[in-house]
Amino acid sequence: MNRREFLSASASVAASSAVSSAPPRGRADACIFLWLGGGMGQIDTFDPKAGGLNKGTPKKAGSLYDSIPTAVNGVRFCEHLARSARLADRMTAVRTVNHKVIDEHAFATNLVHTGRVTSGNVVYPSIGSVVAHERGAASADVPPYILIGYPNVSRGPGFLGSRAGYVYLTETTSGPAGFSRPADVSEQRAAERRRLLEATGTRAAPGSSVAEYESAQAEAARLAGPDFLKHFDLKTETADLRESYGGEFGQRCLLARRLVEAGVRFVEVSHNLNFLNGTGWDVHNEGINNQHLLIRELDTALAALIRDLETRKRLDRTLVVVGTEFGRPPEFDGGGGRGHQGTAFSLLLAGGGLKHRGAHGVTDDLGKTIVKDPVSLPDFHATIHASLGIDPRKELFDGPRPVPITDGGTPVAALMS
Repeated sequence: MNRREFLSASASVAASSAVSSAPPRGRADACIFLWLGGGMGQIDTFDPKAGGLNKGTPKKAGSLYDSIPTAVNGVRFCEHLARSARLADRMTAVRTVNHKVIDEHAFATNLVHTGRVTSGNVVYPSIGSVVAHERGAASADVPPYILIGYPNVSRGPGFLGSRAGYVYLTETTSGPAGFSRPADVSEQRAAERRRLLEATGTRAAPGSSVAEYESAQAEAARLAGPDFLKHFDLKTETADLRESYGGEFGQRCLLARRLVEAGVRFVEVSHNLNFLNGTGWDVHNEGINNQHLLIRELDTALAALIRDLETRKRLDRTLVVVGTEFGRPPEFDGGGGRGHQGTAFSLLLAGGGLKHRGAHGVTDDLGKTIVKDPVSLPDFHATIHASLGIDPRKELFDGPRPVPITDGGTPVAALMS
């Protein structure tokens, strides 16, 4: 082999290696992220084990409810997830997610949203903001990222700035605040007012907090009006469909479906509805007594969302994620509830064109220790990004500092098409 042939062969091998090492790219174009604040117990939902006893003495570690078979042979869910169990072939409970933050809800919430431990000198962007930054809205008539729930820094854009931030609302009976004009103000009059404001204002320094604020205000003004707010009118859906989604959380999920159809890339839906059991998913002591009501509401809404997306031929293009900050241990506390557990817990993926298998990963007989196929939070984030056609290794920039989209995450190969 002469020198030219050697160099040509070497280049071919290098190119082939680069292609083979490239992360997989999915075909989803939107994500609906259901957030169960407080810490969903995997042992009582998507990773059930042998039955336990939480009353009397001695207590016995284990699941609080019976388990049932699903549409996937060998995979079982909690009895209160009956509707979702029938759709298990369209979803995967990732049972071996893990991290080391267990005692503080805010830190764990931030970790699951950003995929990184809180830093003293960097405010990392949430996964919703990264998707908004990388994909943008699919339509100019909507923002790329909407939060249905209360805002906080864990859900925010971090160093990406306000352009990757969210528009939020806290209930489905009204759209986001600040986006509707008075009835007597036409679009033409609103545009004239904006021009007057621009003429009298001074330009803020690029990159300053004032400039960020002005950019956000300009975007809100651009979107304000009936063309945007019509997407929040659930009354245009049939009564039967609205009823199939269940209560307020279900209506939030229905709204999320409408928003991704309108072109929103990422919608987060919060399920912090404490009035159902008094504590939400943070089921210490007596808070566990009505945990089954939360599970049933999740089941109703999740199953309705998956069926609705499938009927509208959007399931393969919409990734549905169920997230929570940590899981729950098999043991019961003094009041019969459960503490926190980060060593092994379940997060769920549905639709999005993934190769679903009902469940991925194996934990021990008490759901406390990972036995097979651990999935780190960076890996879980990488799987979401890859399914949406985003390279999880791509570097973003916090000023001059490069920051990879994930902290070394690799998509779960078994789920990628």
